[in-house]
Amino acid sequence: METSKTKTSFYRRLYVAWLIDSGAATSVPAIMDATGMPRRTAQDTLSALGELDIECHFAQAEGERNNAGHYEIRDWGAIDKRWIATNLHQIKAVLGYP
Repeated sequence: METSKTKTSFYRRLYVAWLIDSGAATSVPAIMDATGMPRRTAQDTLSALGELDIECHFAQAEGERNNAGHYEIRDWGAIDKRWIATNLHQIKAVLGYP
């Protein structure tokens, strides 16, 4: 059975938020490395986290310029991040991520 675009989009957002929150990938290049997604998809996914009420902010590195810094999740909204951790294998399988 094919997975719907709605579900894959939802899972992609959850997974990117989990990567950021866990410290596994806190920049666009790191997200790209972890998932294999193109830069534009990674950027669009980060921008779309707010649609799920996941509060994601870019923390500029002190004294640095040109977007040196990292993303951080400040609030998960209605999402239970423990569910993501418990279902990580399924999420990655649906998305085809390593």
